[in-house]
Amino acid sequence: MCGITGIYSWDRRVTADNIRRGTDALIHRGPDGEGLWISEQGNAGLGHRRLSIVDLSTGAQPITSEDGRKHVVVNGEFYDHARIRADLEKRGHVFRTRSDSEIVLHLYEEYGFNCLEQLRGEFAFILWDEDKQLLFAVRDRFGIKPLCYTVDKGAVLLASEAKALFAMGAPAAWDEYAFFHAASLQYTPQDRTLFRNILQLKPGHALVARGNSVETFKYWDLDFPTEDKITRVTNENEVIAAFAAELDEAIRLRLLADVPVCFHLSGGLDSASVLGLAAKRLNRSVDAFTVTFDHEGYDELPIAQEMAAKAGAKLHAVHVTQDDLVKHLPDAVYYGEGLAINGHLAGKYLLNRAIRAAGFKVALTGEGSDEVLAGYPHLRQDLFRMSAVNDAENLTARLYATNGASAGVQLAHGETLSIDAVRAHMGYVPAFIEAKASLGHRMATVLSSAFKTRFSGRDALADLMRNAPMQQLAGRHPVNQSSWLWSKLALANYILRTLGDGMEMAQSVEGRLPFLDHHLFAFARRLPMSMKIRGTVEKFILREAAKPVLTETIYKRQKHPFMAPPVSRFANSGLMVLIKDTLASKSFAEMPFFDAAKASALVAQLPAMSTQDRTAAEPILMTMLTAHTLHERFRLSA
Repeated sequence: MCGITGIYSWDRRVTADNIRRGTDALIHRGPDGEGLWISEQGNAGLGHRRLSIVDLSTGAQPITSEDGRKHVVVNGEFYDHARIRADLEKRGHVFRTRSDSEIVLHLYEEYGFNCLEQLRGEFAFILWDEDKQLLFAVRDRFGIKPLCYTVDKGAVLLASEAKALFAMGAPAAWDEYAFFHAASLQYTPQDRTLFRNILQLKPGHALVARGNSVETFKYWDLDFPTEDKITRVTNENEVIAAFAAELDEAIRLRLLADVPVCFHLSGGLDSASVLGLAAKRLNRSVDAFTVTFDHEGYDELPIAQEMAAKAGAKLHAVHVTQDDLVKHLPDAVYYGEGLAINGHLAGKYLLNRAIRAAGFKVALTGEGSDEVLAGYPHLRQDLFRMSAVNDAENLTARLYATNGASAGVQLAHGETLSIDAVRAHMGYVPAFIEAKASLGHRMATVLSSAFKTRFSGRDALADLMRNAPMQQLAGRHPVNQSSWLWSKLALANYILRTLGDGMEMAQSVEGRLPFLDHHLFAFARRLPMSMKIRGTVEKFILREAAKPVLTETIYKRQKHPFMAPPVSRFANSGLMVLIKDTLASKSFAEMPFFDAAKASALVAQLPAMSTQDRTAAEPILMTMLTAHTLHERFRLSA
């Protein structure tokens, strides 16, 4: 796990100083070493900050091919690299290091762009081909590892994070359309960031720059099968056993490292399954870390303690108070480079700080399971609505009643923005889109008139649909259609980038995600929906596959999102004081998005609101607070 930078210019000379400024901005991603390389013609350069996990002695980067003509910097891990390396050596390739990262150079020499088919893992890389005068950059299939870029003044600049691009000379300014999109449905477009002209390479995509051309192409997608190609299950036990074997292999590969490995653990099925299966495989005590809060309904410590005891794990409880959230949220926002809807961002930041303080660089997590196995409550709502389920109305009502923390975030609450474009494109409205449209409607109440006027002719949901290809949606189960869209928006932009990699690498910790192994996904995507959602129970196949290593509590427990106690419920908390002070500040009023008077009026109305209304107001308050933090920390111009 590392931080990477790259420049290719067809109009000016690349300097070591410019590369170094970018890598210096990423020192948190790689405190164990740095390296840079400039091409013979001075038109390309690569930079690297290293977090040493595999090949501690010879794995420094950039790595150069045996003929000295190709160079690469890599962020992340390539799994099953020993087998690939052995095959390449049989073909005559000579390796300079024992690092997993080096395989990509030789795979590229052997297969060109088709080398991507053989890569398994969480990664982003930038490769320079001196002979072809070509830069080749790639982001992994799900977008676990970030890679952003900008094209300006005759050059393309690339980096793991936008802050490195700013250090390399890119202007720091708001992308007002990206913010409008986020204000409408929480997330930026797939290929944009909140920063003007700073694009993100989409998951499963590659970038190729040569001459004065910069182009991207897709090499992988989720590709849910049409309903006529879904696997027919004749023996459930065999299918469950096959899934368990795929998951066990994904975990096995992610346990391999030259440094100690630990585990995230909440009170949920996903992290508990990873911990339990890994502990069984290792047959020794392991370390697990869980965040604890003071407030009932948000503290999962007793459940995590029970699970840790069953797995024989040493549990490290990371207690997070409201004061901790106040103190550390600004840094969390800086490293995450995104808007947050809840204090859970700072919670994740502190979780990973505790992991690093305990001496760990690698943590296995449960993220991605809900996307692979339809675990979210909004996906069950889609199933109830669209599949002629008996008593759908009462099932939906029960879903809302038992998922209070998801109100206005994953389940709709109140009036929505227009969703006509979604219904016209898809034939139905995914429940999560309805939820985000209700969030967008509430957000609109605090936006300034000038900002709303600027985008009065734009519909973010219509724009989203124009970029949702029907070849990925038509003929698929409605739940799979919703999962595809959710994965492109929420998974890549927020769960993996801001909450995941952003908070892990802020503390120099590498997160590994077994559920987002593309071999496991290839198996799971063909499962009939009844193996994912059984009645009202989500992730049925995972519950059965992991049942022997789970506590009874977790086996029977429904999905509960990782959320900090909503600040909107605590009128005199430090976080609420911070929000009030922020909304009253001169710098908040100078931002191009909000009406400060309307924002303060929302806070004043909180005491009179119902619990659900206050919970639904939380994303609005936190979006305003974290937008202001970004504005201040990056000194963004309008």
